[in-house]
Amino acid sequence: MMILVANLGSTSFKYRLFNMANEQQLARGGVERIGSPQSACFVEIGGKRTEITAEVPDHAVAVRQCLDQLTHPESGCLQAASDVSAIGFKAVHGGRVSGVQLVTPDVLQAMSEMNLVAPAHNPPYIAAMRLLSEKLPEIPLVAAFETGFHQTIPARLKTYAIPKRWTEDFQIRKWGFHGASHRYIGGRIAQILGRSDLRVISCHLGGSSSLCAIRNGESVATTMGMSPQTGLPQNNRVGDFDPFALPLIMERTGKSLTEVLETLGNQGGLLGISGNSGDIRDVEAAAAAGDVDSQLALDVYTSEIRRHLGGLLVELGGADVIVFTGGIGENGSAIRQTVCQDLGELGIALCSDKNTSPTDRSEQGEFSLHADASRTQIWVVPTNEEIVVARQAKQLLESR
Repeated sequence: MMILVANLGSTSFKYRLFNMANEQQLARGGVERIGSPQSACFVEIGGKRTEITAEVPDHAVAVRQCLDQLTHPESGCLQAASDVSAIGFKAVHGGRVSGVQLVTPDVLQAMSEMNLVAPAHNPPYIAAMRLLSEKLPEIPLVAAFETGFHQTIPARLKTYAIPKRWTEDFQIRKWGFHGASHRYIGGRIAQILGRSDLRVISCHLGGSSSLCAIRNGESVATTMGMSPQTGLPQNNRVGDFDPFALPLIMERTGKSLTEVLETLGNQGGLLGISGNSGDIRDVEAAAAAGDVDSQLALDVYTSEIRRHLGGLLVELGGADVIVFTGGIGENGSAIRQTVCQDLGELGIALCSDKNTSPTDRSEQGEFSLHADASRTQIWVVPTNEEIVVARQAKQLLESR
């Protein structure tokens, strides 16, 4: 069974193709600048990368372009487009619809109902899914919702202190996101350590960041709430914020609620505090050069990680392992060092040498960085959200 896993943006389409018989990645590729007269297309098969420019007006044409590349008689890896059993999507927010679903009109409607709380994610996915359903009806579309992994979180940890009717009628609760990444980390670290009874804190740190407490492979708490804008400060999204500040901001700036929310969702986070960039590398470079606001952005980011880490440790009653993943989690040795600093009394001790110069890095880029005396193991494990979506799509198709 061949599963194509798609990652969509408003003007981009990226994919990975998996042979699910052995979970081998056969190809990866994508199209940038969809809608432009000169869209950039690339594909990597067997380590060979091919790049072309072409006019790609929409996502359906982008998928056709990728299938043409994958079935090219000389450089492709498929005999025919019909070899693709399904296209899997790492969908974000379906509200009343979660888990793994075949894309239907009702699923698209459920996603559209959550557009206001996932404005950067849901609309482009809905538009592309609807277009692909119309133009490629022969290929099943599967939505693996990020909220699905967090369905095991108990009510006491996902209920807001709001009127009960709002919770029931409007689906307002702490949904949690980055489900594919946290699911992968929970399963992969169990494989590495040979245990299924682990208490894990997964730290997905990147342009978008969240922490998740995992017990026995199941999510029991996470930092994101109703929307992907909540929890930790993101690269350009606000994170946790007091809603009672909104009327004051609106009064003083003359902006509408929509305008204020757009600012918080696009000019907040690390970008908002530093005033120069939401990219952690730029912020770290500016802080090292003496920029006070950039240093404050780093301090706020790491302090919020530590605050939530403490809460998750209490919920789990301690942790057997803390895992760092995502672009920052995997590469940010200084961030990891700061997060784990002075936690020896909690049984968490990071080895500075392992953190900065790992000697036991596996082929997959995995390595441990805890000190010998640490009761809690600390690991870096690169995430693989795409294989999780592929597995979920395969399981759904087989169940039918």
